[in-house]
Amino acid sequence: MSWPQPTRQDHEKFCDVEGWKPVRDAHGRSGSHHVTYELALPDGRILRTRISHPVDRSTYGPSLWGHILRDQLQVSEPEFWSCVRDGAKPDRGVPEAPTGSLPADLVYLLINRVGLNDTEVAAMSKAEAVERLNRYWTEGA
Repeated sequence: MSWPQPTRQDHEKFCDVEGWKPVRDAHGRSGSHHVTYELALPDGRILRTRISHPVDRSTYGPSLWGHILRDQLQVSEPEFWSCVRDGAKPDRGVPEAPTGSLPADLVYLLINRVGLNDTEVAAMSKAEAVERLNRYWTEGA
């Protein structure tokens, strides 16, 4: 598939949709020649990208655009355009919370107060865990 020539405006829209944050200098100003954005990834890395002032409809050359996609945004061209056109954020490996997981405080209380072991707690549903903790508080068992 052939993609349109990317513009600085497309670049900025990508950053806005994905939630990149503008970077400020020590005095609270953005740069005078570029707008710099950062995105913190779940694995601890921080991506940075720069968009020249003014953010307008001027286009990027193929070499510069390849560098921006590969090294700054770290997405493929289809992922970029899907984000810009459809608002679909790229998959950055954000872990999904398990649906049946127990709150950490509840697990802690079941292990350290009630005296259950990890295997017993892991086998419980949330309702069972709450019921077991309630029984401990009311009956001491």
